[in-house]
Amino acid sequence: MMARMRVSARLSLLLGVMALVAACAGPQPSSSPARQVNLSGYSAAFKQGYADGCDSTGRRDEQRYEKDADYMMGWNDGNSICSKRK
Repeated sequence: MMARMRVSARLSLLLGVMALVAACAGPQPSSSPARQVNLSGYSAAFKQGYADGCDSTGRRDEQRYEKDADYMMGWNDGNSICSKRK
C-alpha cells in the first residue's frame, strides 16, 4: 500500500512538472508590430508591403514597389508606423 502511494505521489509530481513545462512551451505572442495591426479588408499586396515596410531590416521589393500601388502604400504605411514603435 505504501509503495503505491509513493508511486502515485511521484506520478502526480511528474505530471505537475510536465504541465508547467507545457504551459511555457505554448505559442508566444508576436513581437512583430505588423502582426499587431488589423489589416483585414486590405489587399494581399498591401499586407505584404506593410509587413516588408515594418520589417526592421527595411527590405523592399523594388520592382513591386515601383509597379504595384497597393504594395507601395502598404510599405510606406508599415515603414512609417513601425519606425515610430521601434
